Amino acid sequence: MLKLKKGDQIVVLRGKDKGKKGKIDRVLAKEGRVLINSLNLVKKHVKPQGEKKPGGIIEIAKPLMVSKVSLICPKCHQSTRIGFQIGKDKNKRRVCRKCGHLIEK
Repeated sequence: MLKLKKGDQIVVLRGKDKGKKGKIDRVLAKEGRVLINSLNLVKKHVKPQGEKKPGGIIEIAKPLMVSKVSLICPKCHQSTRIGFQIGKDKNKRRVCRKCGHLIEK
């Protein structure tokens, strides 16, 4: 189970985009990766597909490992780990480990 969800603000900890911030577009839970728009861009050479799509070099975003990103807390605006807390209604909720703020979705 991943602690990160779609729409979370994150910061990249390692790699060529270290220090950059972004928003999670997609979570690939089985692979342990997240896709962030406009981060970890890779150039791909594409052949023309008839008259519909021209060929050329395009930039696409590749998924990053979950271990290389960290959540930014919406309250304290710091890079933080995520903890869990069970509420009175028996639901598990995500909590910021630095300030204790509830991370709502």
